[in-house]
Amino acid sequence: MSSSGSAVEIEGVSRTFGSVKAVDGLSLKLNAGEVMGFLGTNGAGKTTTIKMVLGLLAPGEGKVSVFGGDPSDPAVRARVGYMPEVATYYPYLNARELLAFYGGICGLDAKMVKDRTDGLLESVGLADAAKRPLKTYSKGMLQRAGIAQALLNDPDLLVLDEPFTGLDPLARIHFRELMRSLKERGKAIFFSSHELGETELLCDRVAIMKKGRCVYQGSVKGIAGDGESNLERLFLKTLEGAK
Repeated sequence: MSSSGSAVEIEGVSRTFGSVKAVDGLSLKLNAGEVMGFLGTNGAGKTTTIKMVLGLLAPGEGKVSVFGGDPSDPAVRARVGYMPEVATYYPYLNARELLAFYGGICGLDAKMVKDRTDGLLESVGLADAAKRPLKTYSKGMLQRAGIAQALLNDPDLLVLDEPFTGLDPLARIHFRELMRSLKERGKAIFFSSHELGETELLCDRVAIMKKGRCVYQGSVKGIAGDGESNLERLFLKTLEGAK
């Protein structure tokens, strides 16, 4: 796939549930080969936005496009990988069986899934535990299995909801290295997180949400990170200053 052009475009999008405006006039763009952190407190509209990017929800107003198409289009979805914040897996499957199971659900070629499995499990640090049932996995190991599942179709857009949850420091380092290697291949990565330090290390740009509105968008390079200014201080200052 081309490494140029936009992966996600959100234009003036709003979404209301009853009397609650979960997303209010959101506009942002994610380019191929770019990592964007999507930040905000609980209830800020992050998950609703992610569901619209995945084509699971339609915007009430505005437009969401993924690779120039409708995110609910099967051809578009085939280019997207997703890891939810909380995933429930069959506990008696092992990691290999999990990937084969999801590959079947997604209609992926069985040989392709088999060929990719060893490399994926190695990349997320589960090669030695590949034959163990998932019920014996720690929370961090299950998180790594979820990352492998999200990468199974070699997506051009990777959408991750709180990917750092449960990862120990070494696993976080490996995760950052994996995401950087995907970026170098022209993949677009869009993730929500409460882990501001990790976000600052990994992202090209960040967007901060408050009560459904985007109150900040900017480059991480514009944040000094020298003790005087960093993402955590910017986050607090932005939310305190936004009405």
